[in-house]
Amino acid sequence: MEALYNFLVSLDGMLGGAPWFPFVLLGVGLFFTIYLKFPQIRYFKHAWQVVTGKFDHKGDPGDTTHFRALTTALSGTVGTGNISGVAFAIFLGGPAALFWMWATAFLGMTTKFVEVTLSHKYRVQTEDGTMAGGPMYYMDRRLNMKWLAVAFAVATVISSFGTGNLPQSNGIATSIEATFGFDPLIVGSVLGILLALVILGGIQRIAAFTAKVVPLMAVIYLIGALGVIFANLENIGPSFAAVIGDAFSGSAAAGGFLGASLAYAFNRGVNRGLFSNEAGQGSAPIAHAAAKTKEPASEGMVSLLEPFIDTILICTVTGLVILSSGVWKEKHQNVFDRSDMLFVSGHYDDSKQQDVENLYKYINDIDDSGITPFSGTIQVVNGTAVSDGFTLINARSVAEDVTYSLGNEDPFTGTLKIEKGKPVKENLEISGKSLVHSAALTTIAFTRGFFGDFGQYIVSIGLMLFAFSTAIAWSYYGDRAMTYLLGPRSVMPYRVIYVAGFVWASFSDTTLVWALSAVAIVVMTLPNLFGIVLLSKEMKQTVNDYWAKVNK
Repeated sequence: MEALYNFLVSLDGMLGGAPWFPFVLLGVGLFFTIYLKFPQIRYFKHAWQVVTGKFDHKGDPGDTTHFRALTTALSGTVGTGNISGVAFAIFLGGPAALFWMWATAFLGMTTKFVEVTLSHKYRVQTEDGTMAGGPMYYMDRRLNMKWLAVAFAVATVISSFGTGNLPQSNGIATSIEATFGFDPLIVGSVLGILLALVILGGIQRIAAFTAKVVPLMAVIYLIGALGVIFANLENIGPSFAAVIGDAFSGSAAAGGFLGASLAYAFNRGVNRGLFSNEAGQGSAPIAHAAAKTKEPASEGMVSLLEPFIDTILICTVTGLVILSSGVWKEKHQNVFDRSDMLFVSGHYDDSKQQDVENLYKYINDIDDSGITPFSGTIQVVNGTAVSDGFTLINARSVAEDVTYSLGNEDPFTGTLKIEKGKPVKENLEISGKSLVHSAALTTIAFTRGFFGDFGQYIVSIGLMLFAFSTAIAWSYYGDRAMTYLLGPRSVMPYRVIYVAGFVWASFSDTTLVWALSAVAIVVMTLPNLFGIVLLSKEMKQTVNDYWAKVNK
């Protein structure tokens, strides 16, 4: 697993973690925003009118309504990205990361408008009478690039696991275990059965389910979040100031947080923003292809609301909860994930300015930090290290009150061998105080409000609903991709594997799952961005034709 994690991290470094990727993603969104004259602003009111059915026509082809298509697509985007993803972005990049999530969402509103319109225009009716659409169809039917369509469809199937399945299941199980103490395997198995019951009903059952669950889960989550925000109202102003003030300078060290460079905050904020709203990824067009309408641009209008609701509203609320409560820079007792920790040579103290500066350079991949991974042995007596010459970094912070125990929770005594910063002993559990990230960070933040410890239950329930609905939506994206690749008969085997993967991810390593999702997102996004840029002139003409009909 560690070798797989290292491979995924290396791959992510060449793709989503590479300096060029955020510029490509934002560049396409900026190009279309200017080219189409800011549709996310000009068409915002009209989009809400379309959702309410004002422009519906009886007998329009499709499988579901505008509203249900929107909630299905939202259920695919509103998931762990809004709870775990925001926390992960702030953990990595500090307050500045939230600003770049906003930027990604604003430009992403236009990107989603474009990709949904073009995909809807070239949707097809399958053998079973249902609609199938998505970027693979405009790539095939309009661009005549079968190879690109196949590449995108394959990437969609992979991403259905890396984006919509594995991290969602893992996020649910981690949160419920932390809150209620339930075994992750049991949680995954029960929800896996429920997942199978829903997705076997196809788009009609999926759309009906999400139309009920999405509004409910949003209300539950917002009530809990507002309880924290109002309890820490005096910190809201400084939090906004930090988000905006750090946007072009990076976030300085604060508490246990060792700081994040501008480049790191920018990259991680954009990356997590994409994971949250999926604008440009090409996933939402698959859900919107089922909408009943003859006008592709009308469904495009509906889709531009998604990044607004998902990121600008829900992710901002989560960000303010984490920042105003102050938990993002505090060290908390936790069990360290193997992939999160690293032993480095020398003794470092984050209360000393020079040590903080060196650690800042090291964790932000800035040259000349002078810090190297530790290799050697550590003497441990009754769970406590008695030798010196090393510092344990966990979750990008200096770990404190560290204890070592065996798999049966007995304190470890003996010699611990470390190679290139990692302990060789596999069944060793290391715990202590450090920064935390993902769902665990958001869960702690929700306990710092009017609801007190009860806030953690709101996160668990919200996360379960958010993530479960995301897994349902992504199963539909995957089965449409399989339909394109191998026909309707391939859908059932795909669904079986999808459910099995959901159960497996519930007890797998958190960081490994996030690493997989980061790679899968980019593999799916690049072909879609390439395709919509090639069709920019057609997009503008399609929008002009739409308004000509509306204004008659």
